[in-house]
Amino acid sequence: MRAMILCGGMGTRLREQTETRPKPMVEIGGQPILLHVMRLYAHHGVREFVLCLGYKGQVIKEYFLDFEAMRSDFTIEVGKAGGAIEYHREGLEELGFKVTLADTGEASPTGARVLRGARYLDGGTFAVTYGDGVSDVDLTAALAFHRAHGKLATVTGVRPPSRFGEIEHDAGRVREFNEKPQATSGLINGGFFFFEPGFLDYLRASPDTMLEREPLERCVRDGQLMVYEHGGFWQCMDTFRDWEHLEALWRSGSAPWKVWR
Repeated sequence: MRAMILCGGMGTRLREQTETRPKPMVEIGGQPILLHVMRLYAHHGVREFVLCLGYKGQVIKEYFLDFEAMRSDFTIEVGKAGGAIEYHREGLEELGFKVTLADTGEASPTGARVLRGARYLDGGTFAVTYGDGVSDVDLTAALAFHRAHGKLATVTGVRPPSRFGEIEHDAGRVREFNEKPQATSGLINGGFFFFEPGFLDYLRASPDTMLEREPLERCVRDGQLMVYEHGGFWQCMDTFRDWEHLEALWRSGSAPWKVWR
């Protein structure tokens, strides 16, 4: 299974950090928050990723192109045609990621990004999440829930502050999906979606819209969206204050989302 990570937003509420880089490249504990998200998936056995790039996507491309060189000692043959590079990886963690970097438009909405990145999926169940939020959600259990209910889509529901969109549900079946209303209570969209390939038809019907608007709203009307409730840690990084909070948790040595070793 492959996980698609939406990395194209401009991060306008985090301008202190995003003037020169996209929000997923803002560092927590010296590593981009994007890598924290990928490590969570890898902890649950998902190591193939499609990164949907937009604003300053070249920064993410450069990061992965230089990934080995920036984290390894190496020996290079200089001034020689076809000079070889030998990386010295003793003691380094083997991540084993396979990463596809897909340009999905400078200002594309999230639904368009998923649709444009879908060409790099493997034809089966796929995951989608945002590149700016961390959690200790049990993705193995969430995937099992998704496969057991047999619907096209699953969203993770969490319970942080009321400034986010609200999910209303009945025994797991989503009844209403309201993105960022004026007031809210109960579960909100925590990202960490699972979809079946048939969900892409909802995106094709509204190819230039937000994932969280028409596609998911129509999915709800058709009874095809379920919610997996997560009662543990979840935090997005929308503002500088959010970044400070996550950085402080990491420095404390007890970051709740660090479930990997």
